[in-house]
Amino acid sequence: MPVKIRLQRHGKKGKPYYWIVAADARATRDGKYLEKIGAYNPNTNPATIELDVDVAVTWLQNGAQPTDTAKAILSYKGALLKNHLAGGVAKGALTEEQAEEKFNAWLEEKTAKIQAKADGLSEAEAKERAEALAAEKAVNEARIAAATPEVVEETPAEGDTEAEATEETKATNEEE
Repeated sequence: MPVKIRLQRHGKKGKPYYWIVAADARATRDGKYLEKIGAYNPNTNPATIELDVDVAVTWLQNGAQPTDTAKAILSYKGALLKNHLAGGVAKGALTEEQAEEKFNAWLEEKTAKIQAKADGLSEAEAKERAEALAAEKAVNEARIAAATPEVVEETPAEGDTEAEATEETKATNEEE
């Protein structure tokens, strides 16, 4: 019975959520599976992947073939590296301690990269929010300035009060 490590779709329309499973190659995509290995949620940024690496390595050593997407996920989480190191231990090229040390070093480096990406995304999001707030404040200030009527009081010069105003009204009345 050929076994594949593949994704099994769950979730709702437009919001996929996948289980990473070991299944018979002849089974339908969302049908029967032999064992659930993990889960993959592409809706988050960065994507959330929960994987039992040891179980995945066991299935790989027993001959399970991952699909392209599953292979990328297994590589991302280090299951393929751990399988490769286990092959080196079996051949005698490495000791178990050396293989574990190499895997842990790789895992720490990968975790640091993921954390740096998450920090960069949160920093960019905070910067976008600050720019949006500044733009909104500028628009609000402009709107308030436009809504407030400018009161300009004409102050007549000394001695030009009522006498000049009555002369102007007489002149306009005579012209009509």
